[in-house]
Amino acid sequence: MSDEAPHLLVDQDGAILIATLNRPDKLNALSAETMRLFEEALHRFRDSPDLKVLLIRATGRYFCAGADLRSGDARRPAGPPSGSAIRENHRLGLHGMHRIYDEMEAIEKPIVVAHHAMCMGGGLEISLSCDFRLAAKSAKYAFPEGKMGVIPASNGVSRLTRLVGTHWARYLIMANLPVDADRALMMGLVHEIYPDDSFEQDTMAFCRHLAEQNLEQMGTAKLAIELARDVEKAQARNIERLANSALMLNPAYLEGMKRYLEGVGNKNK
Repeated sequence: MSDEAPHLLVDQDGAILIATLNRPDKLNALSAETMRLFEEALHRFRDSPDLKVLLIRATGRYFCAGADLRSGDARRPAGPPSGSAIRENHRLGLHGMHRIYDEMEAIEKPIVVAHHAMCMGGGLEISLSCDFRLAAKSAKYAFPEGKMGVIPASNGVSRLTRLVGTHWARYLIMANLPVDADRALMMGLVHEIYPDDSFEQDTMAFCRHLAEQNLEQMGTAKLAIELARDVEKAQARNIERLANSALMLNPAYLEGMKRYLEGVGNKNK
C-alpha cells in the first residue's frame, strides 16, 4: 500500500469530523484498511468533546460498491465450511463490521452519511447504522447479495427492516431490485434529497445545524428512540419520562428556562 492513496481521508471542519471513502478506482469497496481507518476515526469522534457530528461521504462515481471480497480477512473461517463457522465469521470477522456498526449505534452523537451516487451492499449496511442519511438526486440503492444466492447479513436485514419495515425490505432483498433517491425517501430509507449541484453545501449546512443542537438532548434522544422502538406503548412512555427527568435536571436546561421565563415576565410588564 506504499504507493496507494489512503483508503479513507479524515478531515475536520469546526465541530464536524469528515470521513471520506477514497478508493474511486475500486468503487469505494470497503477493504480491511478502510474499516481499520474508519474505526480509528470513529473512536476519535467518540472520545473528542469538541467533535459534535461525524459525516461520512465518498469520492468518485460510486458512494460504495459494497465489501471488498478480495482484500482478505484474517478471521475468514479455516477448514471445512460449517454453518457455525460462517455465523462466527459474520460476528467477529468481515473486517470488524459488526463491532464497528454496534459502536456507531451506541455513540451518543449524531452520525450523518451523504450518498452522492450508487450505494450498495456493505456501503448501504454501514449507512443503516448512521442516524441521518442524506441523498443527492442521483443516488441509488441496492443489495446485490441476492444475485449470489445469499442475503446481506451485516445490518442489511436487521437494521433495514427496523427502518423501512418488512414491505420494502422484501423489495430490496427478496426481489433484489434497486431504488432511486425519490423512492428511498418515500420508503423512509433517507431523510432528505438535495440537488446534485448543491449536494455538498446542503450536506454541510445540515451537519452545521446538528452541531448547534444540545448534545445532551441529542444523545439522550438517540437512546430513548431506540428503546421506545422495542417496547410496548406504556413502557415507551416510561422511557420518555425517565429520559426527560434527567435532561430537566441539567444545569443548562435550568438556566435556559430561567432566562426564558424572566424574558417572558419582562415582556408582560
